[in-house]
Amino acid sequence: MPARHKKIKKKTQRPSGRPPLAKEAIRGVKNKMKRENLLKAARDSDNIAAHRARAERSRMEAADPALKAERLAKNVPTTIESMRVYDETLGAEIEGGDEDEFAGYFSDKIPPKVLITTSPHARHEAHELAEHLVGVVPNAEFVKRGTKFSVKEISQFCINRAYTDLIVISEDKKTVNGLTIVHLPEGPTMFFSLSSLRMPKQISGHGRATQHVPELILNNFSTRLGATVGRLFQSLFPQTPEFVGRQVVTLHNQRDFIFFRRHRYIFKETERVGLQELGPQFTLKLRRLQRGIAQEMEWEHRSNMDKEKHKFYL
Repeated sequence: MPARHKKIKKKTQRPSGRPPLAKEAIRGVKNKMKRENLLKAARDSDNIAAHRARAERSRMEAADPALKAERLAKNVPTTIESMRVYDETLGAEIEGGDEDEFAGYFSDKIPPKVLITTSPHARHEAHELAEHLVGVVPNAEFVKRGTKFSVKEISQFCINRAYTDLIVISEDKKTVNGLTIVHLPEGPTMFFSLSSLRMPKQISGHGRATQHVPELILNNFSTRLGATVGRLFQSLFPQTPEFVGRQVVTLHNQRDFIFFRRHRYIFKETERVGLQELGPQFTLKLRRLQRGIAQEMEWEHRSNMDKEKHKFYL
């Protein structure tokens, strides 16, 4: 008859009550399973101690609110923005100054008239973005570009017909990758790289825009160069938004990346305000700033500028 195998009961290890070994000592244990168990026990012990310390701190702060205020004042997280290298032009004001290229536009309150076109041989994506920008920028017109005319020639065409700005959408390998904005008649000219483009149909739950003039929100354009960029975007929109349309265009600068978004305010029955995205959405980064219509180079982004992570230019 076959021998009966006795069931061997696995002995459960009971806690010995001794404190777990230090992690440096645990790493010296050669048995892998034992080493993993010891590491798990050490992590569990650390978590228990942290929870007990947090609970004790909560009890003390509830009894003395000054302790919580002191802790929060000391516990300030360090971010790239807080470590930003000081720029002597931070907070510089250029409105109405001698160096303000847009002073005439704002003082005379000239209504904007914008021509939108593309680079030569542009395809479907550039044309689709141009049509959406016509809906974003009031009093804008889209004209398909041929191969005969340069940007300077198109700019002169716009000046003769009282356009205030020219927008050129760049495309490479059937992908939109840039945006050139020329303020007329005397410049400046700015070229932005464009990335992370999403059309309205690609945005889940997007709304349908109306023809109302939107509000314009500019965030964090704090340097002299950033103020110039902000003034350029301001010149594309009328100075009297139509609040009844509840539409807002936001250009948010963070670490020299400019995030473009368009939303509509939604007022709910519970007296809360929601946002519905209308699109499109994309990200811009300033690459070149030229005086006049593509003339003297005033500022250019170079690859070595990305080495210093705490230096921002806008």
